[in-house]
This record gives sequence, structure tokens and C-alpha cells, in this order.
Amino acid sequence: MKDLCSLYACGKPIISFELFPPKTEIGMNNLFEQLKELVNCLPAYITCTYGAGGSTQSRTLQAIKEVHERYPHIPVASHLSCVGSSREELRSYIKNAIAIGVEHIVALRGDKAQEQEESHSQSNELHYANELVEMIHEEFPALGVIVAGYPETHPEAPSSATDLENLKRKVDAGADVIITQMFFENTDYFRFRDRCSDIGITVPIIPGLLPVTNLTQIQRITSLCGAHLSPKLIRRLEVHGDDDEGQYAVGVYYAAKQAEELIAQGAPGIHFYVLNKSRATTHICRALALFTPID
Repeated sequence: MKDLCSLYACGKPIISFELFPPKTEIGMNNLFEQLKELVNCLPAYITCTYGAGGSTQSRTLQAIKEVHERYPHIPVASHLSCVGSSREELRSYIKNAIAIGVEHIVALRGDKAQEQEESHSQSNELHYANELVEMIHEEFPALGVIVAGYPETHPEAPSSATDLENLKRKVDAGADVIITQMFFENTDYFRFRDRCSDIGITVPIIPGLLPVTNLTQIQRITSLCGAHLSPKLIRRLEVHGDDDEGQYAVGVYYAAKQAEELIAQGAPGIHFYVLNKSRATTHICRALALFTPID
């Protein structure tokens, strides 16, 4: 199991991808058709998301297991949210994840599933991501731990300073790497990186990018996560109206320019939110020669 910090210290841009667990067999088949292209970009690892309150955990494990079986040379990581699960349930999930080849956990607080909102929290439930990081670090020390950072501040945080203090707690608890929420202005990442450095956060901070290929879709996504679209990007997408290929071209160009500047300015890699599609991300990786050699 390669140490995450060492991975990002190699001096070359490290590429990673985030998938989500398909709900149907057709979706799963489509995912693996897309992966045939994505793996040609030689990602250093692939992550898979985890639904609110553990609502997709079986599908998450199934997707990760199949990725690992088909591409055993590519490390896999599972998202894991702590809210809504007892410590025993979290331990059980982690053990199951390790058994199918998971090497890293993306440790999140998460949100309760809707049906859990009416019930009271369990007495042995973890409430914050730093508590989950600490548990993994102490009980499963061989696992790498990735946490989330918010260049534009978490939408529930009372202030950017408080948000940053919470991030430092996660790092101090044992997180190896920070992956950012998506952003569309690189100045947000650079400002965030500097502010992290100022308070003593020294782990790699990986920019998370989502290539925008449809304006309506990205407006819906950003409304949920609190990220703000660049006015310039919106104007360029609006020029193409209902022209899907025109919007696609704009989005790929914009994300490629983002990635190019981020790497030129010292970002240790790029984490792509691929939405289980390959076309945009593979075009960006090929255009910028963002390939990671496999040891």
C-alpha cells in the first residue's frame, strides 16, 4: 500500500478519479465501458462515493470490488460518512472494504438520509469527520485517509475561519491528503492553499475539478454543494444554448485551462469528478499529457 503523501511527493502531477455507485445493472455496465477509457489516463487511484446515512454502501462496495478485480494495479478508495452510523457499523464497513482491496478511505461527516432525520442520534455515533479520521488512524493504521476541503467554505460553516479550523482538526487527527470540493475560479484554490499553510496544514491539497459539459446540470450540482460558477464560464456556455457539443467543447477547454494553471502553480495533482463518464476527462488528460506512470 503506497503512502499517499509519498505518492504526491514524486514531483509529477497525480491524477485520480471519483465515481458514484450506479443504481442499476445497466448503469454498472455503462460505468465499466467508461472506465476502459479512463484507465488509459493511468490514475493513481480511483474513489467511489457513499450515500447519505450509508444508503448506497452495498452498491459502493460492489462498484469498488469490480473496479479492483478488473484493474488490480489501480488502488481503490471508498468514501465513508460517519453521521447516522454507529462505531460498530463503521468498523464493519471498513473491514469489508479492506477485504475487497480498498487502500484508502475518504472520511466525511456526511448528511443523514431523509428517513433518519426523525430519529435521534445513536449514543455511540460519531458526529464529525475528525472523529472518523481519528478512529481510522488508530484502529486501521494501514489505510490512507483523505478528507474534504472547501475553497469557498463549507455551506454550513458559520465562517471561513471556523471551516478552516475544522479542516485542521481532521488533518491533526491523521488525514494524509485533502481533496477540495469543485471550484471554477483557480484563485479560490490558491487562496485556500495559502490560508491552509498559514495555520500549519502541510499535507497535499488536491484540487477537485468537474469538467462542465452541460449548463443546466452544473447549475443543479453547484446549488447543492455551494460552489459558485465562474461568470465567464456561464457566458461561454450560454452562447451555445441547446448545442450540446458546443457546451461540451467550452467545458473541456475551460477545465483543461484550469488544470494547466493549477499544475503550473504547484498543485500536486488533479482529482476529477467524472460523473461516471469518460469523454471529457480523457480529452483533458490527453491534451495536457496528465499521465501517471505505474510502478
